[in-house]
Amino acid sequence: MRHEAADGTTGETTDPVAFVRLKYCLPVLTVVSKQLARVDTLFLHEAGDDYRVVVKREGDRIFTGFLELKETTAGPRPARLRIVDGSEESRRSPDEFVELARRATRIRISEQTSQRGREELREMLDGYQLTAKVVRTCRLCAKAGHYSPITAETAIRTENEQICPDCAREELDRQLAYHGNITGTARERLDALLFEVQDLERILNLLKGDLDPELTKFDEISPTVEEVDPVPVDSLSLHPGIQSKVEERFETLLPVQSLAVENGATEGNDQLVVSATATGKTLIGEMAGLDRVLNNEGKMLFLVPLVALANQKYEEFQDRYGDIADITLRVGASRINDSGKQFDPGADVIVGTYEGVDHALRTGRNLGDIGTVVIDEVHTLGEGERGHRLDGLIARLKHYCREQAGGRTQWIYLSATVGNPETLAAALEATLIEFEERPVPIERHVTFLDGREKVDVENKLVKRAFDQKSSKGYRGQTIVFTNSRRRCHEISRQLEYASAPYHAGLDNKRRNRVESRFADQELAAVVTTAALAAGVDFPASQVIFDSLAMGIEWLSVQEFHQMLGRAGRPDYHDKGTVYLLVEPDGAYHGSQEMTEDEVSFKLLKGEMEPVQTRYDEAAAVEETLANVTVSGAKAKQLNESMVGEVPTKHALGKLLEYDFIDGLEPTPLGRAVTSHFLSPGDAFALLDGIRTGESPYDLVARMERRDRED
Repeated sequence: MRHEAADGTTGETTDPVAFVRLKYCLPVLTVVSKQLARVDTLFLHEAGDDYRVVVKREGDRIFTGFLELKETTAGPRPARLRIVDGSEESRRSPDEFVELARRATRIRISEQTSQRGREELREMLDGYQLTAKVVRTCRLCAKAGHYSPITAETAIRTENEQICPDCAREELDRQLAYHGNITGTARERLDALLFEVQDLERILNLLKGDLDPELTKFDEISPTVEEVDPVPVDSLSLHPGIQSKVEERFETLLPVQSLAVENGATEGNDQLVVSATATGKTLIGEMAGLDRVLNNEGKMLFLVPLVALANQKYEEFQDRYGDIADITLRVGASRINDSGKQFDPGADVIVGTYEGVDHALRTGRNLGDIGTVVIDEVHTLGEGERGHRLDGLIARLKHYCREQAGGRTQWIYLSATVGNPETLAAALEATLIEFEERPVPIERHVTFLDGREKVDVENKLVKRAFDQKSSKGYRGQTIVFTNSRRRCHEISRQLEYASAPYHAGLDNKRRNRVESRFADQELAAVVTTAALAAGVDFPASQVIFDSLAMGIEWLSVQEFHQMLGRAGRPDYHDKGTVYLLVEPDGAYHGSQEMTEDEVSFKLLKGEMEPVQTRYDEAAAVEETLANVTVSGAKAKQLNESMVGEVPTKHALGKLLEYDFIDGLEPTPLGRAVTSHFLSPGDAFALLDGIRTGESPYDLVARMERRDRED
């Protein structure tokens, strides 16, 4: 077998292995020869008894290999240069290494090379009148045949050495793959932290639940104070009954209350009041409504989205105003078995859920002369199924009030979170009262950990908060938000300090007991569902997000801000603290397209979404049928008055097709459908099951399966 050497000479070999090596290595040797004239850096790194050689030109690695030295009477000298190309290796003469070194602009020796190795290399180079500089470089790169010098600005600490940013990233990737892949903005956050602190171990500790506040802190929402002249309570001129109640509690009104009063809240003006949690919005509705009640200008409705919140507000009203007004409760459950004994439509104040009062309207109950309607959490208009139902309720209730009170009813809408307050106020035909004060700062923290580690971290955070007191003398207390009632009990059982679950599945007595114990600082934490976030009224210093989901749905930016706003009260705490415990690559249901790490930064960085009520065909049919049932021929006007855009013509066509209406009157079937808040799909599923004699249990199970699949 003949071959051509790198110098152009030819020779013969009978060794087939040698032939294969030459066949694959000759191209490399040819490249090496051509590049000898242009070498920027020759890098040497100790590798066992030999030295790794890396040659770079204009930032690119030309080749890598190994240099063997031998002892001579003149000192150490090159014995052999082995060029590596993938799994192939070729041997070159020692003279070629010397020629390569002479042509190099600079020669560098790794700092990780031993003292003996450095001396041996320098003595060898001295023999050719060549000099080398020892540089700090990445050991992992050098070992892999790369030259990566590092400086104080770029070095990343890990264990007992420093490595380059690329190797640090690779190690971080390995750890993230172990814990669950972090994507998008969450990954960018960890990268930024890595280069900020230049310590890989501290970053990896974050993935193990470490609570290093310098690393977990995402940002701080600074306190803001708006200059509002407080209104003295004794200047209000309310009915003596409510005037005395307010004077017992306050000398001056809070800023948002003062703004509302200055803009006519106690003079019958309609208002949309947008202000953060715990800034006193509710009292605005209470003053306006009870003043009109006591002056015989109509009763007051105070409406909330959830039964648990209605129960809580009913108890508060009974305690606070039960001696000056008759108060009753109307919740959604009453539509199923309405005996009429608990709900008194003749009471002065009706506290109810949206659905409870809507059911009364759909079934023709007389609610009497309504002077004031207060709708709390009005941003619910932008939420899925509840959004269109609230939109329809407002339209139907306004129609009822026009018929009963000739349009004299006052409307007050309350919300802590609205992305488009001006637009929403215009749609509701109300004056906007917006107050953006944040009395105490809020620190927001993010840490990544496996879902199984969350309770351990929650335990540490709860203990740390409760063991500290604010300058006002109050212990730090925590609200833990999670996504299910079962999880509430699971977390509460595992916390070492006194805690309690708190959710809509508990009866009033148990919830009241939890509220009382928390207020008396007997509990270090309450663990509640995200679904109850709107009404949890605990003076907590810390909020922990055990999950970022509400049931199987990710939180919206509005919901998230509403919940984190529970951290920190000006009369109790110096600051609020919020922790997001994020599971990399985590999700709570197969239908969730995003993962928890992606959602976390969407929420932290997200702008408040505008409150918009959207209608699909089922929602349009349901609300139009309810409007026909309540108002007959005026249903079209009700549809046009709603915040969302309802395709009325199409909806009426479907109602006729489904035999839900006859002209602009509901059929018996239509009345049954609307009184039970059924969608067309649910109605036909029930009808099919009844007609075929299907077991009620099988029918309910089939509908439940269908809902889950949808």
